[in-house]
This record gives sequence, structure tokens and C-alpha cells, in this order.
Amino acid sequence: MKLPTLADVAERAGVSAKTVSNVILGRPHVAVATRERVEQAVRDLGYQANPAGRGLTSGRTGRIAVVIPKLYQPYFAEIAERLILALGARGWATTLRVAPDAQSERDAVMGVTTSDTDGVVICPQHLTPEAMDQRPPRPVVQVGGRPVGLIDAVVMGEREGFEAVTRHVLESGRRRIAMLASGRPHARPGGERYDGLEQAMAAYGLTIDPRLVVFGSDWDRRISGYEAMTGLLQTGRPFDAAICINDAVAIGALRALRMHGARVPEDVALTGFDDTEEGRYTTPSLTSVSPEQEQMVEHAVQMLHERLHGHQGAARQVRTGAHLVPRGSTG
Repeated sequence: MKLPTLADVAERAGVSAKTVSNVILGRPHVAVATRERVEQAVRDLGYQANPAGRGLTSGRTGRIAVVIPKLYQPYFAEIAERLILALGARGWATTLRVAPDAQSERDAVMGVTTSDTDGVVICPQHLTPEAMDQRPPRPVVQVGGRPVGLIDAVVMGEREGFEAVTRHVLESGRRRIAMLASGRPHARPGGERYDGLEQAMAAYGLTIDPRLVVFGSDWDRRISGYEAMTGLLQTGRPFDAAICINDAVAIGALRALRMHGARVPEDVALTGFDDTEEGRYTTPSLTSVSPEQEQMVEHAVQMLHERLHGHQGAARQVRTGAHLVPRGSTG
């Protein structure tokens, strides 16, 4: 059976082969109605462009880099999969890169390690505005983290999410609230999650007891939650709730509470953040906050699509929501 050609698509759509090529290459200045006719003809005929030929013609690879800081953290693994599937639905191939520190994140954004791609979607953990001293050479979209400037960003609703989960715990009558945080021991935690906790407690006339703010060695590993909770329990300080920086830390903390004979939620209410699949299957299941990954990914892919199709405006920010997912660990 003869495979459909560019000329076949042009004939079906009633346009020139050049117009078909412009649509397939994603070039701007094609009328919407014409673009839709060509795309419909491509679907009807089952036409598939030759990637190598397309790359030679357009100077594009048809490939997007998805960059995350680590794979062992469930949140990053889940959002990477969502991004890969969403980009694939738009016709892009993807390459997954792990950038474990600030320099490797900057190298990915600036094209040092992503020169073989048309664009980058990065979920940064270390990148700062100070590191972004020039505009990247190709379209880049940031998903989550503090906006670094010069690139489009999807901003997670961290403050809203932490405020909601803290209110949920307070509404159940808990008042001695511990936090398993990220950051340096003996320092005030920073970031919107801590701000959300502080704001919710202030609404109840309460303040955070700094002696109940504890840290682990790596806030993306379950062992960090185990270490931090074990240390807190050994101090003997009373607390009736523990709000964790993420699900991974909360799952480690859950194990530590069990090992020390504390019942969840009867003795201690426990919460996470990220609503990862793993938390749904703990015993008891973990109350968490959904950062609405699907919405984050949708915005990120759309902004990248617009950049690759000619949008030249200033860096944009889209703020997504977050919502409470109550489960058994808070009663």
C-alpha cells in the first residue's frame, strides 16, 4: 500500500505543498481555517512527516527536553510522565534529563546540555533569579518552584495548599502542630509553604512553635521524614499534628510514628503535599494537597507551543490552584 505524500495532503486540503509544509513545521502566518483543513487532511490520510527531512528543512529536531532534579521523588516522576505524554499528544518527541544541582539546571536552561532540542520544560529545585542573567537561546518553560525571570513559568499554589491543609488540621481541634520542613536546621524555613502554615495558624490566634519545626537530611526522601520524626519524638515535646513538606517526607514520618507506638490519626494527625499515588495506599491513607498537576502541565505545554510558533512577548507567569485531599491520616 502506497504511503500518503505531502502532495496527497495538499490535494486533499486544496492548498499548495508549500502551505502543507508550513503547517507541519508549525510556522506562523497561516490562516486558522487553512491550518485546520490541512490538519484534517493529515489525519484523514494518516500522513506522517519524515523527522529527519523535517529537521533538515526547518532546523528543528521535533524534540523537547523535560528536565527534573531527581527521579526517586514521586512528585517529579509523576509530573515528568504527564509532561512527556502531553508533549507527545502535540507531536513532540521528548528526552528526559536529570539536573541534580543549580549548575546543571542552568546548563539545561541555557542550552549547554539541551542543544539537541527545540525547547525545554524544567521543574527546577535549585535555579535562582540571580543565575538567570540572560535570556535562553530557545523556548523554556518553568513548572513549579520560585519564578526565575526571563522564562515563562507555571507557579504552583503552594501557599494556598499549605494554608488549606493547616486549616483542615486546626478545624479538627489540633493545636500543637509540628512541621517537617526543608532548609537548614535552627533556621526559619522559607518559602510559600511555611507562609501558608503561618497564615492559617495566625487566623486561629496561634503561632508556630519553632521547637516543633524539624528537618531531615534530604527533604525528597522518605528516610528524611523518618529521621526528622524520630528526632522530634525523642525530644518528648508534645504535639498532636505533623504537617510535612511533601508526601515522601510524610510517608517516612508515618513509619517513625508507628515504630514509636503513636497512632495516626488518634494521637497525631499527619499530612503531606503533592497528592502522589503512593500516599493513597499507605495505612491510613495520607491526607495531602493536590497541586493540580494536570492543570500545571496543560499551561506549560501551551506556553511552550506558543513560543515555538512565534510568540515573542515578555516572560509570562500562570498561577495554578491547589486543593485539599482529606484522607484517613487526619481522621
